[in-house]
Amino acid sequence: MHKFIEPLSWYPVYTKSRTEKKTCNLLTKKGIETYLPLHKQLKQWSDRKKWVEEPLFKSYLFVKISLKEYDLVLQTPSAVRFIYFSGVLATIPDEQIQQLKKILTENYEPEVCFNKLEIGQKVKIIEGSLKGYDAEMVMWQQQNRLILRLDALGQSILLKIPAGYVIPV
Repeated sequence: MHKFIEPLSWYPVYTKSRTEKKTCNLLTKKGIETYLPLHKQLKQWSDRKKWVEEPLFKSYLFVKISLKEYDLVLQTPSAVRFIYFSGVLATIPDEQIQQLKKILTENYEPEVCFNKLEIGQKVKIIEGSLKGYDAEMVMWQQQNRLILRLDALGQSILLKIPAGYVIPV
């Protein structure tokens, strides 16, 4: 008898506020593959400044599971819910997770945008670790910034990238 193996997919999980790292650790201890995109941010206190690692997407992390593990994720105290769009469980393609990992390993200074941005010129990245990716270009604060959309979250990431790294499509 053949045993059917359910495929694993990446799903966004909404967490309680400021519990992204805790939730990630709890899920990892349960044997669930997780990805919590972190970026360094300079924090200012009254007496000092310090670089800290902050979640790129507040109250979100990603889990790679089969649907059989759905309840196991939700049984984690700080995991609130999975994200749905039009009644369908949102999935994140592997390539977008890999793209996000590449972005965060380079010095692109990512910045999350929650507003819908106007559609700009389509470009292809021809240099750097994101070479070969297509994106959208916008002008923002008098600097060219590359936009890579993560549609499943309804958010975008702005990147500082040299203009010479892209060509029009």
